[in-house]
Amino acid sequence: MKNLVIKLLANAVALAVASWVVSGITLQGATTGRRILTLLIVAAIFGIVNAVVKPVAKLLSLPFIILTLGLLIFVINALMLLLTSWITGKLDVQFHVSGFGSALLGSLVITLVGMLLNTLLPEDAEL
Repeated sequence: MKNLVIKLLANAVALAVASWVVSGITLQGATTGRRILTLLIVAAIFGIVNAVVKPVAKLLSLPFIILTLGLLIFVINALMLLLTSWITGKLDVQFHVSGFGSALLGSLVITLVGMLLNTLLPEDAEL
């Protein structure tokens, strides 16, 4: 349970950094508390998408991942971020990714922040 909360908070921090750095990713809320709640909801949805959809997408595209020497994984990560944006739009959560370019750049930022957090966190709290 502790690992799940740490992963949720790490995803929330990574998504916050991505929305701050990438102009095509918007996160809205009237107050700071509302924005934090939105971030936690988006992080939970992003985590579910990455746990359920991403392995299937990677398995189905495995030959192309091998052919592109792993570069297709960046595209898959961007598509997972776009799917998260679409789901949050259906749930009326104030998070939006404007296009594939923003999603690709945002997924790179999220990956880098996740790697950084993984090195800073204790080893028993691995992401």
